[in-house]
Amino acid sequence: MKDLEGLYEKYNENGLVVLGFPSNQFNNQEPGTNEEIKKYYRENMNIQFPLFAKSEVNGENTNKVYNFLKSEQKGFLSEKIKWNFTKFLIDKNGKVIKRYAPTTKIHTIEKDILKLI
Repeated sequence: MKDLEGLYEKYNENGLVVLGFPSNQFNNQEPGTNEEIKKYYRENMNIQFPLFAKSEVNGENTNKVYNFLKSEQKGFLSEKIKWNFTKFLIDKNGKVIKRYAPTTKIHTIEKDILKLI
């Protein structure tokens, strides 16, 4: 999260927006309420980019945003989100450019961002 906040701070003036969608579908990592999650990230990690309501990213009740993202950029072997911190890069026209695994290093994402701004 801190790395994403760093990108947000560094490139926000160039049009980069980072959007956070908490999900509790991965080993109970986001068990709190929306307010508790937002408070935790704001106070403990100084996260300033927009955080949305906790939602599902897989299954019958998948957030519509994730239905779209997954349909545009499939993951390795399936479109299912396999773990928290899967990231998507979207251009200013709403085209999904790339999907990143949770383990993708932030400098790799930054290089792709620089190609768009």
